[in-house]
Amino acid sequence: MAIFLTKDSKVVVQGMTGSEGMKHTTRMLASGTQIVGGVNPRKAGEQVAFPDDVTIPVFGSVADAMAETGADVSVVFVPPAFTKAAVIEAVDAGMPLVVIITEGVPVADTAEFFSYATEKGTRLIGPNCPGLITPGQSNVGITPATITGPGKIGLVSKSGTLTYQMLFELRDIGFTTAVGIGGDPIVGTTHIDCLEAFQNDPETEAIVMIGEIGGDAEERAAAYIKEHVTKPVVGYVAGFEAPEGKTMGHAGAIVSGSAGTAQAKKEALEAAGVKVGKTPSETARLMREILQG
Repeated sequence: MAIFLTKDSKVVVQGMTGSEGMKHTTRMLASGTQIVGGVNPRKAGEQVAFPDDVTIPVFGSVADAMAETGADVSVVFVPPAFTKAAVIEAVDAGMPLVVIITEGVPVADTAEFFSYATEKGTRLIGPNCPGLITPGQSNVGITPATITGPGKIGLVSKSGTLTYQMLFELRDIGFTTAVGIGGDPIVGTTHIDCLEAFQNDPETEAIVMIGEIGGDAEERAAAYIKEHVTKPVVGYVAGFEAPEGKTMGHAGAIVSGSAGTAQAKKEALEAAGVKVGKTPSETARLMREILQG
């Protein structure tokens, strides 16, 4: 089992013919992802060659790609200025899942296309995220597929780098799915969305949740865990040493007074029964102890 992404997922890459799109399409193909097309209106009808004698067709629109291939996932590798148009095009085509890797998307654009996607029934992941991986089945985004394997842990994380570290630290146990939701102030899929999906997935036995300073997403997730999640959850919150009032890294990572601090988030999670590590490695050790116990 997995959440959102399986071996049967058919993926189109918006921006596949650009440098980032080409690089990561190559990596996604190598990890077993079923990529069925690229989208670039200026290169419609072309065939793009990839290693191992793989050729991928380029379509003029997401709608054309879906009609020809039955694609049900799109991943967006386009510059920030064009991201809103790309997402809205995918939503208008009826794409069920759109994964937005692009960093630096204006928050007003994200608010607009998130509202539109919600209205139309499309799930968004991102922007400013590494995407998601169901190890051994499919990998959509930029997560290295070689650092982990399939198993019984679900992972949801605001941070791309910490996603990679946790996948590596617990690689011997493995993961059902790991979702990097992104660290912007507005993201399409939240901690709570993933917690609900992992709770309902019979093969996910335990959940790692990685948050960071800024906003109140982790506090809201803690309240949800207390009410709805029966599986063990281990957490980590990045940013204990961050100075007040200063943006750190992600656009969403800013604290004001006690609101949004790592300590406040840690306390909220612990009050909901979540074991919270002081470091990523300690978090991995806590998960290991739970599963071995």
